Amino acid sequence: MSIAQSFLAEFEQQAPVTRRFLERLSDDKLLWQPHEKSMTAGQLALHLGMVPGAVITLVQNASAPPPDFTVRPQPANSGEVLSALDESIAAVRTLLPKLDDVAMQETFRIVAGDQDLMALPRQAFIRNIMLNHWYQHRGQFSVYLRLLGIAVPASWGPSADEAPVFSRQPEVVAAS
Repeated sequence: MSIAQSFLAEFEQQAPVTRRFLERLSDDKLLWQPHEKSMTAGQLALHLGMVPGAVITLVQNASAPPPDFTVRPQPANSGEVLSALDESIAAVRTLLPKLDDVAMQETFRIVAGDQDLMALPRQAFIRNIMLNHWYQHRGQFSVYLRLLGIAVPASWGPSADEAPVFSRQPEVVAAS
């Protein structure tokens, strides 16, 4: 299995988990924020939706400028968040398999002018920023859901609100 195939398999397992988190946020909660320095729930949700696609698009090149962390778009509605996630999933499914193991081992750089701000193998950037960064923000989002009184979905294991999908009993459908 190639590096890209391995990452894609992990991504395919985690994308539906992230969707379950994002589906819980209603339009009336988009502007809520736990602290004045924090992103709003909508900004964080949109960031979660956009991260994988933005990262995989970014690493198609050898280098890129640093992101502008001051820009945090505010979605108009929860549908915008889920659309961003759908676009992100499509980008990962299309672009990640194009990276062979040689490309994954090449150095990817974040540059400002002639200065390298970050230089590491493309696979490490994808692991750290597309996946680990995504999971970190999903954990942060779970705290937002909890503070909003919204049931937190299970992820790898149970949350205080639900069991993980793999351990749930199948529903019995009564014959009519």
